[in-house]
Amino acid sequence: MDEWIPRLLDALALPQYGLSTVFVIAFVSATLLPMGSEPAVFGLVKLNPDLFWPAVLVGTAGNTLGGALTWWMGYGAERVYERVTNDPGTSNPRALRWLERFGARACLLSWLPVIGDPLCAVAGWLRLPFWPCVAYMAIGKFGRYVTMTALLLWVFPGAFVW
Repeated sequence: MDEWIPRLLDALALPQYGLSTVFVIAFVSATLLPMGSEPAVFGLVKLNPDLFWPAVLVGTAGNTLGGALTWWMGYGAERVYERVTNDPGTSNPRALRWLERFGARACLLSWLPVIGDPLCAVAGWLRLPFWPCVAYMAIGKFGRYVTMTALLLWVFPGAFVW
């Protein structure tokens, strides 16, 4: 029974499976589901160091597309809210006013835990421009993956010994 776990991990470390697994996990974790994708990226790179850049790029792509989906969910929720309440949502709390002031650039913070995913949804709710939001999401998420994976591999290499 215990032999299937190492075989599964070996299969997931292969580039043809590992990268698609990283993509799916990164995509799902960028929606409003509470999940982190960094362990998947780190695990793949730890098992196969040659996949550092492919894993970072695939994780960034999946996480960015998940953030784009979250933007669309926020956009759709605002439209439904407007239709149901006949209220254009003119009252903006302080956080919304802050987000409107910074505009799409605020999506640079979409990499942050806890607030990053809702930030993408609020950007959609506020109808901030889609493509600039996606570009800023990608920049922030790329920076997070490079930084976190590099730190875990080279600065704290003994922290995660399996």
